[in-house]
Amino acid sequence: MGDLYFRQLLAGRDFGVGDQTAAMMQNYVYLIGDRDTRECVIVDPAWNVRDLLRVVADDDMRVVGALATHYHPDHVGGSMMGFNIDGLPTLLALNPCKVHAHKLEVPYIRKVTGLDESDLTKHEANDVVRVGDIEIELLHTPGHTPGSLCFRLQDSLVAGDTLFLQGCGRVDLPGSDPEQMYYSLTQRLAKLPGDLTLFPGHAYSGAHAPLEEVRKTNPYLSVPNLETWLRAMGG
Repeated sequence: MGDLYFRQLLAGRDFGVGDQTAAMMQNYVYLIGDRDTRECVIVDPAWNVRDLLRVVADDDMRVVGALATHYHPDHVGGSMMGFNIDGLPTLLALNPCKVHAHKLEVPYIRKVTGLDESDLTKHEANDVVRVGDIEIELLHTPGHTPGSLCFRLQDSLVAGDTLFLQGCGRVDLPGSDPEQMYYSLTQRLAKLPGDLTLFPGHAYSGAHAPLEEVRKTNPYLSVPNLETWLRAMGG
C-alpha cells in the first residue's frame, strides 16, 4: 500500500483567492495520490487550474490524471449562470492527462467542456483507478446526474454532489432522477462502513465527518420509503 497523499482544497480560499463566484459556490477540489511515486490525480478540477497545479508542484507531486464526479461546470469547467468557469480544458492544455468518468457522464462532460472523446476514459461501476499503489474505487451513485460517481479510498469517501454532510445533490436539474438518488443514498452509500470519513463536493455544512455520524444527523438519509422521498423531493 502506498503512502497516501490527500488534500482537500476549497475554491476561493485555498486556490482561486479573490474569485467571489468561486467563494460563493464553495466547491471542494481533492488531490489524491501516492507520496512514494509522487503521482496524483485531481478530483473535479475547476475554478483556477493554474493555482491547483501550483499547489501540486509545491508539494513536489505531479498530476497524472483527473477524476470527474459529474459533469456540472462548477466541477469540470464550462459556462454556468453567465460565468465561464476554468476547468478540464485548461488542465489538459497545461498538463496532458486522462480524465476518468463514468461512461454515462462522458457525453455530458464533452458537451460542457468541448473535450474530445479520446481525452476521457469511460468507466463502469466499481472500476478501480490506481495512482501509484493507491487504489480509488469508483462507486456509481446516480441521481444528481446519470453518471455521478463517489470515490472510495482507504478510510475516505469523496462524495461529490451525491451526499453532503447535511443534505444531498439537487434532483430537479436536467439529467437528475429523484428515484435513483433515493437508491444511491439508501442502497449504495448506506451499505458502506460507518467509519469512512465523508468528504463532500461543497462546503455547505462542513468539511468532513464520519459517515456513521452523517447517517444519524443528515435528514435526507432517514426518509423511511421511496414514496415519502418522492413527495418530499417533488417527484
